[in-house]
Amino acid sequence: MTLSENSTLPRTDTAATLSGERADLLAELRAARFFLRFTARELTEEQAAARPTPSALCVGGLIKHVTGVERGWADFFVAGAAVSKDFDDMTAADFAARDNEFRMLPGETLAGVLAAYEEVARRTDEMVATLPDLDTKCPLPKAPWFQETHWSARRVLLHIIAETTQHAGHADIIREAIDGAKTMG
Repeated sequence: MTLSENSTLPRTDTAATLSGERADLLAELRAARFFLRFTARELTEEQAAARPTPSALCVGGLIKHVTGVERGWADFFVAGAAVSKDFDDMTAADFAARDNEFRMLPGETLAGVLAAYEEVARRTDEMVATLPDLDTKCPLPKAPWFQETHWSARRVLLHIIAETTQHAGHADIIREAIDGAKTMG
């Protein structure tokens, strides 16, 4: 799927039937996803991997990272801490894999990155729609950045929204440095 100036992301069938809090949360996440994906519109493979700012970030890598973040937290919705490692238990290979989320690796394509993101989004939307209770709490893995010991499914979804929105802003700056295109304005 390619994005043009007038395109929007399709709503999943599940998300289209919701109302209330879940519909509002998924609408916000859908908007954040759109803005992130929109930064990649009409980019070449080289541009998607380009790092035109002092940062090591690229548009394609940011989409990969957000895909991984959303996939990981969506897995957390279902399985809780069983799918997460404590920070102290992460290996050098774990940290290297995390670093590779932020770049386009040889053989990766922007179309492939966008397709993976679309599939993760569909899965997350379905899970949010079918979770019995957004107040359900799961224990967090031990990490220096968590002040709490548990997060609710709602809190996890809010974190996914915040992460997506933050990185959409990063991608917008990178895109503007590539060719002057902006997400808004």
